[in-house]
Amino acid sequence: MKKYSTADLRKLEIVNVCDGARLGYAGDFEFEVNGDCTRVLALIVCGSPGFLGFGGEDDLVIPWSMVQCIGEDTILVHLSQQDYPGCLCARKHHRFLKGG
Repeated sequence: MKKYSTADLRKLEIVNVCDGARLGYAGDFEFEVNGDCTRVLALIVCGSPGFLGFGGEDDLVIPWSMVQCIGEDTILVHLSQQDYPGCLCARKHHRFLKGG
């Protein structure tokens, strides 16, 4: 089992296996701390910056349960509209699928 730091994960491009879309890079992470046990809950792909550069409305929160594989260059996630309807519709990264 390979260990990763958050710095390592930030360097890997996130790709959706459902449609091949390149979603971006993890800009932040959501963790849960319970005593001595800590676990990753989600990867956050930052959208447009919000107030003072934090918490923009376009942030894409990818639940850790949707991560399929972590490779040398990419993190593969499985995000379908049925599983996670808010993630795919308005993403600007899908413009190449429309021919633009």
